[in-house]
Amino acid sequence: MDIRIGIFNSPREIGFETSQPASEIEETVAAALAAQTGYLKLSDSKGRVYIVPTIGLAYVELGAETSRRVGFVA
Repeated sequence: MDIRIGIFNSPREIGFETSQPASEIEETVAAALAAQTGYLKLSDSKGRVYIVPTIGLAYVELGAETSRRVGFVA
């Protein structure tokens, strides 16, 4: 699944792929916004960890869970 995270006052966004289901990502984002910890922690399919302060979150976009087809479509 593709994830894109927008940050306030930043022209670029954070984009990565993860193997976690969309429902789990939604729960993680909601818990981070509701908790007093002040950060969102997600990991990608390559093992990298992304920690983003919740005060800087502009948006979190979840892509489709289906994989993209490679090649030409007739």
